[in-house]
Amino acid sequence: MLKHTEIGTKGELLAANFLINKGYAILETNWRTGKKEVDIIAESSDSIVFVEVKTRSNFDFGFPEEAVTETKKKLLKQAAEEYFDQKKSLKNLRFDIISILQKGSNTIEIIHLVDAFY
Repeated sequence: MLKHTEIGTKGELLAANFLINKGYAILETNWRTGKKEVDIIAESSDSIVFVEVKTRSNFDFGFPEEAVTETKKKLLKQAAEEYFDQKKSLKNLRFDIISILQKGSNTIEIIHLVDAFY
């Protein structure tokens, strides 16, 4: 059985590949500023996308995307502000969630929630 951190790491890799296959460019993974972290920063044709990845091996604690709390949203917004201050990008900003259900080595479901919050 995979450990919690291994499940999360595998989910982030699956999410990055999922986004690449949809035509996104991955700009950063596990980008940190202070105590804030963004799982994936990607670029679409018109936006810089800050992606929170949630991976679960079952639904015992609810759907993966339900784990993105208001506190986490606030931290992601703060991280995005700092990223934009550093990079001086003029593109639009968007927050997405990628929810993954993983059973052992099998990916059961990947859901991409576009513009999940602001």
